[in-house]
Amino acid sequence: MSTTENAIASAEAHSAHNYHPLPVVVATADGAWMTDVEGRRYLDMLAGYSALNFGHGNRRLIDAAKAQLERVTLTSRAFHHDRFADFCTRLAELCGMEMVLPMNTGAEAVETAVKTARKWGYRVKGVPDGMAKIIVAADNFHGRTTTIISFSTDHEARADFGPYTPGFEIVPYGDLTALREAMTENTVAVLLEPIQGEAGVLVPPPGYLSGVRELTRERDVLFIADEIQSGLGRTGKTFACEHEGVVPDMYILGKALGGGVVPVSAVVSSAAVLGVYRAGEHGSTFGGNPLACAVALEVIAMLDTGEYQQRAAELGEHLHQELGLLVGGGAVEAVRGRGLWAGVDIDPGRGTGREISERLMDRRVLVKDTHGSTIRIAPPLVISKEDLDWGLEQLREVLRG
Repeated sequence: MSTTENAIASAEAHSAHNYHPLPVVVATADGAWMTDVEGRRYLDMLAGYSALNFGHGNRRLIDAAKAQLERVTLTSRAFHHDRFADFCTRLAELCGMEMVLPMNTGAEAVETAVKTARKWGYRVKGVPDGMAKIIVAADNFHGRTTTIISFSTDHEARADFGPYTPGFEIVPYGDLTALREAMTENTVAVLLEPIQGEAGVLVPPPGYLSGVRELTRERDVLFIADEIQSGLGRTGKTFACEHEGVVPDMYILGKALGGGVVPVSAVVSSAAVLGVYRAGEHGSTFGGNPLACAVALEVIAMLDTGEYQQRAAELGEHLHQELGLLVGGGAVEAVRGRGLWAGVDIDPGRGTGREISERLMDRRVLVKDTHGSTIRIAPPLVISKEDLDWGLEQLREVLRG
């Protein structure tokens, strides 16, 4: 057996089969490229589902992590540390908000947002105890904890994990009328992805996000934007909500906030919302640790320049122009997305999304499928135009075959 085959066989034997990875075993990575254990190079067109917006081994982020590793890595929130206040201040400023509640993973941040909205509903809005409702969208993906899958419409995510957590109302994504009709006096929040990533990079109809913002203001309901995948430069702006000039009541951030170095997530909101917490009501041992704050501070500094947002906008325009040329030729049925983020619906007659991903892997390009014959394209924002074009040419070659 080859080194790759041995590694895959060992993983299959000794790890739970909760993922179905492509049969590639990565050993090193730099920028937009990864190298496997056999020395083969692959163009990364997935970027860890946006966790690697700034590329693999970004020198600024690695240096920030190394410097902090020599100082202090963990205190827990039992004590203050000298990176925490700066991190919270700078992230709040980036978001145009006032307060930050740091966690580790995206799912933790979503759980935190759910808890925050409920507590705000009881403490501030005056919803009767135990009656708070949160409205979510069908085909959402916010994580896989027990509470989060309770409001998922994905059978694979839900099956055999009940009983499910109550308190959620599901409405069609992009439908303002359905959202309005679902609201009651006990509605405390609307939780949405500004662009639905796992569903196939679904962009809502024009005016939807601004309509949600107007409606939630009218009804004294929090608008929570899950920007874990869409935020921090991916769509050509710092936040996807900005494409409609919308500022939600709460941002949920993760993935790229840790720069692909450490897991970092956060809920960012106003003092009126996050101020409902008292000591001991919520927390995380690793949330807001010194190493995480040091890396995230460097991420924020990089975003402050606007360089990465501009790069995503310019290369994204080129990406969508090139992908658009494939539609209608019998191989690609539709393309959606914003910035350096696209969902590509392949004609099922050409293969499933998994099969297309495997054929691209054979041509040294790594993407991932979702829902039937859809593949997602989301390269690191540092990718060169030449590498992007090479990757697109491999896709064209696969589709010709």
